[in-house]
Amino acid sequence: MDDVRVVTPTLEQILAFCAEDPVERVFLEDIARRGLGRISALARDGSVAALCHVGANVVPSGAGCAAFAEAAARSQARMIIGEERAVDELWAAVERRMPLPRDDRPGQPVYTLREPPEPGETGLRPARSSDVELLVPACAAAHREEIGIDPLRRDPEGFRWRTRVQVDEGRSWIWLEDGMILFKAEASAWTPSAVQLQQVWVDPEVRNRGYAQRGMRDLCRLLLELVPTVCLFVRPENAPALRVYEAIGMTRELSYRSLVF
Repeated sequence: MDDVRVVTPTLEQILAFCAEDPVERVFLEDIARRGLGRISALARDGSVAALCHVGANVVPSGAGCAAFAEAAARSQARMIIGEERAVDELWAAVERRMPLPRDDRPGQPVYTLREPPEPGETGLRPARSSDVELLVPACAAAHREEIGIDPLRRDPEGFRWRTRVQVDEGRSWIWLEDGMILFKAEASAWTPSAVQLQQVWVDPEVRNRGYAQRGMRDLCRLLLELVPTVCLFVRPENAPALRVYEAIGMTRELSYRSLVF
């Protein structure tokens, strides 16, 4: 009989598991390397078959994620998010013990880019501390557009702190002209194998002028000098974003599913 149990994995076990799919598991690898969060593993005959991070978000990965149902049920998480089949399996095991999701987003394309696109010829640069007051409302607007919740109403101080930390850690980039954000984005995860981008945003007053595509070109060129892959995921109904990502050469590699509570 197989020896199958939920255990606390070592960093080496986490990294070995994530190396099997460094794009799909970029978030898990990032938080493990930084010593953040709580990660459990499903061990089968001594090897890791699945991982699950439980925090503000629950992030499962691998085969057998139903094993994490108890931890997910106790989590009071704001989201369950990850590779679609892993989320499907976990949610099927836990849905009767958790609130009804406010939003269920299957089939979210995960896009990757491994070759530098043509230059965008922008003023893109790493964000600085002096940009934070401008970035906080922009990041909140991006969050609201993506998730449907205003973080400045739910947790204003926490959101401001997280925005500042992203800037301080060199995970935020901005293209600013005359006080207007023509493009900005942050890294939600960063490993030696990949950077995952989030909150790609252009001020509504200057949208549909090509700034998003140009900003993405220059940001991806910058990042591909540091890591082999840039990736992100997006709502499948967000047609303008899909056009931008495909125009710079990104290709769909897998699908995520997000449950928003």
